[in-house]
Order: sequence, then C-alpha cells, then structure tokens
Amino acid sequence: MAERVLITGGAGFIGRRLTDELAGAGYRVRVLDALVGQVHSRPVDLGPDVEFVAGDVRDPSAVTRALDGVDSIVHLAAEVGVGQSMYDVARYVAANDLGTAVLMEEAVKRPIRRIAVASSMSIYGEGLYRDADGAVVETAGRGGTGDGFEVLDDAGRPLQPLPTPEWKRPTLASVYALTKYVQERMTLTLAAAYGIEAVALRLFNVYGPGQALENPYTGVLAIFASRILNGRPPMIFEDGLQRRDFVHVDDVARAFRLALERPGVAGGVFNVGSGRDVTVAEVAREIAAAMGRPDLEPEIAGKARAGDIRHCFADLSAARAGLGYAPTRVFPEGLDQLAAWVRAQTATDRTRDAQRELETRGLVA
Repeated sequence: MAERVLITGGAGFIGRRLTDELAGAGYRVRVLDALVGQVHSRPVDLGPDVEFVAGDVRDPSAVTRALDGVDSIVHLAAEVGVGQSMYDVARYVAANDLGTAVLMEEAVKRPIRRIAVASSMSIYGEGLYRDADGAVVETAGRGGTGDGFEVLDDAGRPLQPLPTPEWKRPTLASVYALTKYVQERMTLTLAAAYGIEAVALRLFNVYGPGQALENPYTGVLAIFASRILNGRPPMIFEDGLQRRDFVHVDDVARAFRLALERPGVAGGVFNVGSGRDVTVAEVAREIAAAMGRPDLEPEIAGKARAGDIRHCFADLSAARAGLGYAPTRVFPEGLDQLAAWVRAQTATDRTRDAQRELETRGLVA
C-alpha cells in the first residue's frame, strides 16, 4: 500500500503545491491546517484525493487524529513574517515552537519513518561574506542606517557577499528566525532520540502562483505583485540593493519529496534555493515589467526594518550531493507565470498598513 504522508500547514501556499507533487508520485496525502485568515484569504480546494483534518497543530487532539495511520510527515505549519514577529511575539512562538512540540510529542509515540521540517534561510541572519583580505566572515554586522546599509568589517570596509552554506553559524536577527531555528533543532533532536529519520530544509525566498497576496508580512514578490495589481509602485526598505535568492514553489515541492525519499540523509540540513542571487530592486522592476507596468518604479524607503538582513543567498552544494536536488525553474519564466496568475486575481494592498504598524512600534529607522 502507498505511504501516507501528513502535511501540517498543507493548505498553505507551499503545502498545496506539495500535495500535488506527492499525490502525483503515488503517495496518500493527509493535510492538517487551521486555515488562518491572514494566509487563507480565499477558499481552499485540495481536491478529492486529499484527506483534510481541520485543526491547529498546537491542539493535541487534532494532531492525534491527523497522525492516525501516517507513515511520514512534512511539517510546514508556521507563522511566517520577520517584521510581524518582532511585535506579535507570543503568537509566533506559540504557533511555531509550541506547535512543533505538540506534533513531536505525538509523533514519537508512533512508527513514523521520516519527518521533513521546513526551516528557513532567516536563521543565518547575515549570509556568508569575504573581507578585503580574503578571509571568510561568518558573523558580519551592519554598517548603519541612512546611506550606510552595507555590511562592514572592523576597519569599516564593505564585505563581499558569498553563497551561504549550511555550516555557516546561525545569527538569529528576528523572533521569526529564532522560532524557525527552534522548529528545526527540536525536530532533529527528538527524531534522533526516538529512532525516527528527520531532514530539515532551509527554504530561501519562495515564490509562485498561489501566494497569499493580501498578507503584507511575507513573500516579498507577492507583496510587490499586490501593489502593482492595484496600480501602486512596489515599496522597498533600505536602498533596494540587498541581495536575495528566489526559488520557485515547484522546486521547493520537489525538494520536500526528495527529502522524504532519499536514503542516507537522516539528520541532514539542506538549503533549498535557486542558486541565483538578485537585488530586491531588480526583482521589483522585473515583476512590474512582467505584469505590464514597467512604469511603476520601486518606491525606496531609505529606512531599515528591525530583524532584516542585508545579503543572503544559497550555496546548493549539499542539496545537490545529498538530496539530488537541482532547481529547474528559471527566474524569468517563473516571474511570467506568477504575473499571469496575479493578473487574474483581486487583492487588497495592505502594505502601507503594515509599514505604519512597524513605524508606530519603532521597528523602522
């Protein structure tokens, strides 16, 4: 009989795509999701072949129902958003860390084969850098605000950003990053103690059709697209030159399937990105052009948001070797697909409201 996989948070953006990926590969899929309004602004249709359990991952009774007869787990359920996590602290800690604790307490009582947990590139804080003397720098710090957003060495010289590998020491710059690190470590620690295989995937900036366009705290491409859809320019913190790695949701779904299937990776941690870095300003201009609004030049705030980092993009060497993962979605093609989907949607742009909330709390400077 085909293996049954539980996806926590499976009705979300990544989860919906993963249900298709796993069902198409012959798995029986069950989803546990609380359908939180900030993420699920529209009705969710998972299809007739997906079992759905409505419930919160923090609720032991819901988790018990969802785990009945399950062979493997993909743990996606989480609150996601750097800025919001810096003031809605209890909510993020409860959903992400207490939720993982409840799931793992119930999972270790059962013959679970493998758990794949969604970690995040945010745990790195700043990515890996090289200084002017050629030395690698793991714990870089900010140069300041105003015109000086770049990361500097002790002599005040700009550092060169490098692809960030998994061995880079975490620098937890936000409550969100802290909770994701706890999710990752708790899953790997308890799974190893109870003889369950576990794999953690550190996801970079995931994009694609189906993102929550009305959530102003996560998914920068979706936030930009929502602004453009409403005839407004993308809004960017700092100077727009911060570099990120945008990975298509199709590649992420495939990475999770590989994390369930690949032998010999128990206890492993793997970056999942595109291997291509791009500035946030470039991305804003490219999505505007893809949506037919190249006239909507990004609005540069010139201010930094608490918890944000300057540069971080993925070194995929470990994922290629361990999981057999390689990204297949090239960025221009993926942007065109996202733009076509967005043009068929309607969305309320909440970006200004989110910015005012952060400013009121002193989290933008």
